[in-house]
Amino acid sequence: MELRHLEYFVAVAEERHFTRAAQRMRVAQSGLSASIRSLERELDAELFVRHTRRVELTDAGQALLTEAHRTLASAAAARNAVAAVRGLLRGSLSIGAEQCLGVIDMAPLVASFRRAHPGVEIRLGYAGSGHLIDQVRLGRLDAGFVALPGSSPEGVRLLPLAAERMMLLCHPAHALADTESVSVDDLAGEEFVDFSGDWGARGVNDLAFARAGADRRVAVEVNDVHTLLDFVHQGLGVALVPAPVTRKPHAKGLHAAAVAGSVPEWRVAVALPEGRPPGPATEALLRLALPKP
Repeated sequence: MELRHLEYFVAVAEERHFTRAAQRMRVAQSGLSASIRSLERELDAELFVRHTRRVELTDAGQALLTEAHRTLASAAAARNAVAAVRGLLRGSLSIGAEQCLGVIDMAPLVASFRRAHPGVEIRLGYAGSGHLIDQVRLGRLDAGFVALPGSSPEGVRLLPLAAERMMLLCHPAHALADTESVSVDDLAGEEFVDFSGDWGARGVNDLAFARAGADRRVAVEVNDVHTLLDFVHQGLGVALVPAPVTRKPHAKGLHAAAVAGSVPEWRVAVALPEGRPPGPATEALLRLALPKP
């Protein structure tokens, strides 16, 4: 089994299309198709269900995809380790982050890394922490900057960066706008604007209400901070957000109050694959990102 065959297989699996996969890999479609057929013969299994306009993974293909990502990540780590011994830092680095972590600014971090290590191709994507954890676990990301309410999920290890308390944001005309501190019980019956389920802040909020045995109605779900603030500005709900969000310019004019009681903290960390040491490029990024002792 050749690494090239696995790379072509992953491209088809992610693109769900042979032509787009061939364009992505910059090879002739006939060559890519031949590699996939060779891989299927070697494994004695159909990897794709071929339709007129798309392809779908079979159960065997889905099983292979997980291992293919891990194998390719390990091969890349091996190449990068050898290059590091020769005094070179090169290869690629794939990282992900949740939006508006506050305690770390991704743009200056990536810029600093690229200036220090121009031979490394770095790719950054944004998503919710739940999705990023899955990508790190599967070996599709070398590191993820995430926010979670509890301990390390299975298959990853977390390097803590910071912890922030949760704050209430509401419209200045809201009944709670004259309070400096609220409890979970004070929020019973309120309508909430909150992030979708795989965001770290949503996990903290759900856990806080579950621990209190209180119901909560999320009227609006969003996938970015500015949209959340827009809805609160319109008086369409209150929001529980990490403290850095209350300091954003877009939050100006909203009332912020502390949340009293045993509300879980919003914990920001770097997620790394468990059981696999970080490669040289990841180590270099961590030296820039982690707090100095």
